[in-house]
Amino acid sequence: MNFNWAGQSCGSTSRLVVHSSLRAAVVDEVVRLIGELRLGDPFDESTDVGALVSGDQFDKVLRYVAVARSDGATVATGGAPATGLGAALVVPPTVLTGVTPDMRIAREEVFGPLLSVLEFDTEDEAVRIANGVEYGLTAAVWTDDVRRAHRVAAAVEAGYVWINDSSRHFVGTPFGGMKASGLGREECVEELVSFTETKTVHLAYG
Repeated sequence: MNFNWAGQSCGSTSRLVVHSSLRAAVVDEVVRLIGELRLGDPFDESTDVGALVSGDQFDKVLRYVAVARSDGATVATGGAPATGLGAALVVPPTVLTGVTPDMRIAREEVFGPLLSVLEFDTEDEAVRIANGVEYGLTAAVWTDDVRRAHRVAAAVEAGYVWINDSSRHFVGTPFGGMKASGLGREECVEELVSFTETKTVHLAYG
């Protein structure tokens, strides 16, 4: 999960689809790493996670946490407004476990610092979960098996797929989505073409 901009990014990876045998260890490590993040003023360069953009967005994120709980998810860390920061609209990075593909938290875009953890047992199941939403902007595949990495990357319906990495952009590499995540590509030559109006003139003579 990329907690830059407090998760308010269209390319933020907000679902963690992890093998059931690794779920406990991975969640423990994610929670540990989150505990090292500094919450605070987004204008302070030492801050890792700042405020949400508005009071409405702050309320929306907390409502999604409440909905996830009512649907049966468990909060492993976070889930409540940050304390000790005055009136700052800060929601700590929140990890939700026990999430299933049918839950709202797993199907809708929140634009907040929430990470939903879903489990799988087979590669086909993982791809099915990944593709089971209407969005398809970014995805990340983590594995030490190169063949599996490319196989899954090809099967996932996302316009930008990282392998053993996440969230980095490279100038000249097309960035854009599939399905309800938009049309076209940016950060590349193709973006310039989309702003080009081509005109054809045919002259017949003789």
